[in-house]
Amino acid sequence: MSERIRGQIWRDGEKVDGFELSKVSDCLEDSDLLVWADLECPTSETMATLADELDLDPFAIEDTTATAERVKTVAYAHHTFLMVYAVVLKGADTDQRPEAQKSPAEQAKAFDLHRISVFVKGNALITVRRTADFDIDTVVQRWDDIGGEQYGIGALLHGLLDVVVDGHFDAVQQLDDAMEDLEGLLFDERVAGRALQRQTYDLRKDLVLLRRVVLPMREVIGGIQRRRFENKAPPELDPHFSDLYDHALRAAEWTESLRDMVTTIFETNLSLADARLNTVMKKLTAWAAIIAVPTAITGFYGQNVPYPGYDHTIGFVTSTVLIVAIVVGLYLSFRRRDYL
Repeated sequence: MSERIRGQIWRDGEKVDGFELSKVSDCLEDSDLLVWADLECPTSETMATLADELDLDPFAIEDTTATAERVKTVAYAHHTFLMVYAVVLKGADTDQRPEAQKSPAEQAKAFDLHRISVFVKGNALITVRRTADFDIDTVVQRWDDIGGEQYGIGALLHGLLDVVVDGHFDAVQQLDDAMEDLEGLLFDERVAGRALQRQTYDLRKDLVLLRRVVLPMREVIGGIQRRRFENKAPPELDPHFSDLYDHALRAAEWTESLRDMVTTIFETNLSLADARLNTVMKKLTAWAAIIAVPTAITGFYGQNVPYPGYDHTIGFVTSTVLIVAIVVGLYLSFRRRDYL
């Protein structure tokens, strides 16, 4: 994917035309300005230039370009670094590749994760995205809807994290709905047990993946709140960050309840499979006992030694009556005991 750089500058809450990435360092000296820069699929040369211009910590730059990193927030000497993951549901997936070109793991996933690296320095917010799959225009629209740019960098950071947490909520809701559907299939005899186990396993994998990015968001938002209090940030945004923290906390607690639910579904499925196996064994045992009766009687009457009724019609009638009477008796007895 090709590199794309965009951004916006505000002066006293009003948009200013003429954004350039090279102007970000100049804007840091003007307290009346607020600047946002977004780097989509940046090259290593662009990241190196940005690090030199804004004096960004090399460890933060390394985390940005690393293959995999956890959700976190780190306060360096001259700036703050955040690593978050946006969730994009498969229904709103921007990946246009045909399904045949995707791996089985990609096809089974209910959502995709897109990493967003965030640098906060003074009145500048820089977002770095390794792919174009996350729609950053959603964040820009959220900023416009809130209209809180006059409150400084905190308003931009809140809008970005609000979109991320909302995506987490949507993903948790989708998994919750999928688990409810799965619960309805547990007692459906038409659904194959292997298919049900596969769906349960896929849901469990999705949940584990989602929990890794949802649970740490509490610490990330909590750390931002503490830092805002220490820096005496505008108090107008405090209720918004408190609400954001509450949403992150609820999403985390919801994932915990879903983990218990998927475990219950898995264990219930195994218990039902054991119960079905016991039922089958009881039926096989009952039928084996029923079939053993005619086998025993016909075997006895097949003896080539004299016995009562030997070489007489009454012998055949006796054996037939014994077979029918005993088989019917056993059948009725097993039905009463729910063996058949």
